[in-house]
Amino acid sequence: MKKIGIVGGIAWQSTVHYYSELCRRGEQWHAARSGPRVSSTPEISIESLDHAKAVSYIGSDEDEASWSRFDDYHRDALRRLVASGADFALIASNAGHHRFETIVQGVPIPVISIIDAAAKECVRIGVRQVVLLGTALVMRSPRFREGFAKYGVEAAGPRDETVRAMTVELLTDLQLGKIAGAAERLCQIAKRGFGSEAGEQPAVCLACTELPLAFEAKKNLATFEDDGIVYINTTAVHIDAAFDSAVDQ
Repeated sequence: MKKIGIVGGIAWQSTVHYYSELCRRGEQWHAARSGPRVSSTPEISIESLDHAKAVSYIGSDEDEASWSRFDDYHRDALRRLVASGADFALIASNAGHHRFETIVQGVPIPVISIIDAAAKECVRIGVRQVVLLGTALVMRSPRFREGFAKYGVEAAGPRDETVRAMTVELLTDLQLGKIAGAAERLCQIAKRGFGSEAGEQPAVCLACTELPLAFEAKKNLATFEDDGIVYINTTAVHIDAAFDSAVDQ
């Protein structure tokens, strides 16, 4: 298997999920081919960044130069993964993908885009419209809208500022490990996020790697339904894409 590089820490709870799920899949993949033996997992290097520092480096979309520290912080982590021998990498954070094209410039190994992975999943299941739930940066991000649009999928954050604020508050609680009642809160947010003008109900894209943690029993599923709402799980589709790359010879 190819060696995987992960830029994590933003936030660490979801990075743990990336690591554990990739290892679990590696064990299953080897066991299916070799039978019972000592477990075998993919080689993985993780560059765990400081969440607070990354947030403090967020710039303004009206000022390209204001993003330099944010871009450099992530790009330098990718370069350290290259030095560790990683064959490819992924940034285990939706927010980092707001600057994906700039961050990966000059990085000599493939870096898997979470936006591409999520948009391809939408196409696979026939979804053409999604509501983006995530950080304030992601919900307003033109990069996310453009990335989904390349695959014929219309994506946008909730129009209602109250819904956006509720989403950010839930994210903060999940990062603090407050899981109780999170799925119910997320369902309420999702339904309000559709807006009164919505015709055919769109799917909800969990565009923050912490949000799937609200659904403990379903957090490994790329797509799932809960209380009548179809969710696209960006964490799971990103892990799927990474594992497929690891075993692609």
